[in-house]
Amino acid sequence: MADEHDHEHDHEHDETQVQKVVGQEPDLSRGTARPITVVGNPVLHRETKTVTEFDAGLSELIDDMFQSMYAAEGVGLAANQIGVDLKVFVYDCPDDEGVRHIGHVVNPVLEDLPAGRRTLDDSQEGCLSVPTAYQELARPDHAAVTGQDKDGNPIRVEGSGFFARCLQHETDHLYGYLYIDRLSKRDRKDALRQMAEGTPKYATVPND
Repeated sequence: MADEHDHEHDHEHDETQVQKVVGQEPDLSRGTARPITVVGNPVLHRETKTVTEFDAGLSELIDDMFQSMYAAEGVGLAANQIGVDLKVFVYDCPDDEGVRHIGHVVNPVLEDLPAGRRTLDDSQEGCLSVPTAYQELARPDHAAVTGQDKDGNPIRVEGSGFFARCLQHETDHLYGYLYIDRLSKRDRKDALRQMAEGTPKYATVPND
C-alpha cells in the first residue's frame, strides 16, 4: 500500500518525538529490495497460494519484502507485489492516533465485523502496484485479520483508521484484488490514467 498524499508519515523518524510502536522493527541488515509488480501482471489478479512451509525461505522472503516496501516508501506490501505467489504481507503503518504498527501476517483472513463496527471511511487510497494514482475508496475504519507468523504460530492483528485500511488492502492483494477493482468504472479509469501519466520513484517490473 502506498502512503497517502496528506498522511504525514515516513521512515525517517524524528528522534526527538516519542512515538508508540506496536511490533518490532525489522533487521535491515538482511534482505534485498526487489522491483514492484504493477497492475496487469497476472500474479496480482489471482488468489495466491497458502503458505505451508514455515522455513528459512519464508523468513528470507519477509526480509526481502520489508526491504522492498521501504525502498518504495510504502506502508504495506503483499508477496505478489514482488512476484511471489504466496499469502504473506508485511506492514509498517501508522494508525490515526499516530501509533506505528510493524509486522507481518502469513495466510491472513479478514474477520467479519459486527454491523455496529462497520463505520465507513472515505479516505484516499494508493497502491505501490498502481504507482502515482490515488482515489477515494470507502472501507470500514476498523479491521482485524487472523493468520500466522513466520514460525507458524497463530496471530491476530487489529487496527483502526489508516492502519485498518492497510490491513484490508494487503489482504485483498493476496486474494487477487487491487483497490482499483473496488472502484466505480469511472474512478478506476481515472486511477489508470494517473498511473499512465505519472513516473514511479521506485523500480517496477514492466509488463510484457
